[in-house]
Amino acid sequence: MKLRLGIPKGSLEDATIQLFARAGFSIYVSSRSYFPTIDDPEIECMLIRAQEMTRYVCEGVLDAGLTGLDWVAEHTLGRASHTCVTSLADLVYSKQSFGKVRWVLAAPEDSRFRSPTDFAGATIATELVQVTRSYFEKLKVPVKRVEFSWGATEVKPPILADGIVEATETGSTLRANRLSILDTVLESNTQLIVNNESMADSWKKTKIDNIALLLRAAIEAHGRVGLMLNVRRKDLDKILVLLPALQRPTISSLSDEDWVAVNTIIEERTVRDLIPKVKAAGGQGIVEYPLNKIVV
Repeated sequence: MKLRLGIPKGSLEDATIQLFARAGFSIYVSSRSYFPTIDDPEIECMLIRAQEMTRYVCEGVLDAGLTGLDWVAEHTLGRASHTCVTSLADLVYSKQSFGKVRWVLAAPEDSRFRSPTDFAGATIATELVQVTRSYFEKLKVPVKRVEFSWGATEVKPPILADGIVEATETGSTLRANRLSILDTVLESNTQLIVNNESMADSWKKTKIDNIALLLRAAIEAHGRVGLMLNVRRKDLDKILVLLPALQRPTISSLSDEDWVAVNTIIEERTVRDLIPKVKAAGGQGIVEYPLNKIVV
């Protein structure tokens, strides 16, 4: 038996493969194939566009897949009942950073549009059609039309559309096209979604749960490092005041009763300031080491 796993093709592809590598899975992608190889004989991978992932997981073509919360919402909106897919893990990473993506409402800087209510009777271009329609319906703003955009959405105002709803991480592309962000329509991050029938199979459920555990652990470890050092017992309190920790530092006795070993996890960005302070407070044998996974 094999687990059929969807890997998002496109902007999330490289970031997803890197995340799996930190989780302990090596995925190899060939430019000639939509079926990457993975160093786990129990998993069969397939490259699928993130926009289509929910559909194929829902239909049982895939047992599980990674896609954005935005595309899950786009797929489910307008359906009275949607019980074929469940989000098993909330994985905050994106193509550029370990953060969320925003879908924003934007319009030309020199236009009359200054707030969402100004779009009554206007045309909006976006890839996220159902979510955008729902957004304006909730605001009770009667837009003229929400049109599907096949790409390069940011260049369509003001000639092909009055405004757009577009995904952004930094806003730089919108600013480069002289567009102003007026509101956030949706915040999105990657989800590990599963087919509910697949989760009814005990073998597949265990396999998917284990993958989810390792992916979450890899994300928890991102931007963190381990720090261990030795310190005299009489100086321990001075060291502990300096050390933030995931929960609390681990203190271990050494063969010399006057000394203890301290082990903790810290944000990597704090290391350069912290190590000199720890050294000055009496820390010795200070070692910084990388982390691949943190299981909490």
